[in-house]
Amino acid sequence: MEKRQYYVNIGTGEISEAKSYNNHSIVIHANQDEIRILRAKLDQVDAANMDAYWRSHIPFIPYHHDSGNEHYDQAMTEVYEILYQLGDQHTKDHIEEMGILGDRPI
Repeated sequence: MEKRQYYVNIGTGEISEAKSYNNHSIVIHANQDEIRILRAKLDQVDAANMDAYWRSHIPFIPYHHDSGNEHYDQAMTEVYEILYQLGDQHTKDHIEEMGILGDRPI
């Protein structure tokens, strides 16, 4: 399958072939199967984020003891692993500077 260039905005979950003012920092090269995998993972992040939001209304459950937050953190890390694998050099450098992947193998 042919790889194409895409721009990704993590905050909005946008994956686009069109560059805009809010999606230009993460550039990847992916085929349609890879985009489907990334889309599914971004959807998981969104679902986990909603779970964490609802949990935040229960003040006696600490963040570090909440499975919803753990799910969100895990899904977000997996998104960044995918972005690192598919990203251009600028994207890879950006993710490395963030330190979000730590010592995890890529």
